[in-house]
Amino acid sequence: MDRTFHSRSRRVAPFFAMAAASALLIAGCSSGSGGKKSEEGGADASAGKANTPRMKVALVTHQAPGDTFWDIVRKGAQAAAAKDNIELIYSADPNAGTQANLVQNAIDQKVDGIAITLAKPDAMKDVVAKATKAGIPVVGLNSGLSDWQNLGLMSFFGQDESVAGEAFGKRLNDVGAKKAVCVVQEQGNVGLEQRCAGVKKTFEGDTEILNVTGTDMPSVKSTITAKLKQDTAIDYVVALGAPYALTAVQSVADAGSKAKIATFDLNKELTDAIKSGDIQFAVDQQPYLQGYLAVDSLWLYKNNGNYSGGGEQAVLTGPAFVDQKNVDTIAKFAAKGTR
Repeated sequence: MDRTFHSRSRRVAPFFAMAAASALLIAGCSSGSGGKKSEEGGADASAGKANTPRMKVALVTHQAPGDTFWDIVRKGAQAAAAKDNIELIYSADPNAGTQANLVQNAIDQKVDGIAITLAKPDAMKDVVAKATKAGIPVVGLNSGLSDWQNLGLMSFFGQDESVAGEAFGKRLNDVGAKKAVCVVQEQGNVGLEQRCAGVKKTFEGDTEILNVTGTDMPSVKSTITAKLKQDTAIDYVVALGAPYALTAVQSVADAGSKAKIATFDLNKELTDAIKSGDIQFAVDQQPYLQGYLAVDSLWLYKNNGNYSGGGEQAVLTGPAFVDQKNVDTIAKFAAKGTR
């Protein structure tokens, strides 16, 4: 791919046209931990498999070990790969330098396409340029909405984290919150920082940032607990991922706090917590759809020359709120590991 995009717009077209072209969303097998490369089979996909020549696609993310969010992304990617006759190679590492090396490994394997997350875009700039020079199309997903065009990616699939954060802040106003603590599990992750900044922009109460070490859940728990004991005025904990929200539930209990909890992102346990009232609401960015569309877009480009979003606009997959009013509808899909 040698196309470079110069203009950028934060107003995006709906993703429905792309989703219509990407029918038969069927989940593949479950994933293991991040950081290890694996080939995904997709034997559970339905009939309707493409008869186009076999492709090899690499999906390289910043997944931290134990972060179940990425299991959902991978299932979507596996489903698209199974339908499109694609050999999917998944690798991940939360360290930006290591993630860049994984992208280089994909280039060395002469893959037909690369889907990448841009949690720390500056670290990905050089290796993305190498992929482009090698003629390998690269698309982005999940993290990097503000940077995908500057780095020369073909398309992007995800949510505008600033917009999601602003919507979250307004929701806090609606429920009468007065003081919120926004828990950041990975310092330097631009998407997480944008979420908290968005919350702070629209929330009429006070917002504090609490940095925790997301790869050490006992430390996350103790840090949130200590903060809640130290500041009893906090009435809402804003988590930026489902595992951290569920840990915050324990912290609130340990601290004897009356703070409520809301979060970004879902998994099965999180939807159960919304049902029980332990979590008030969540913002869903549809990670399954991100993985599916990213992989499918590379097949469409290879076989029909399509650019999702025309190469000028990102394809949004969120945000949408999940609370007790609609959680039952979402929960049946979350139970399958696809929401």
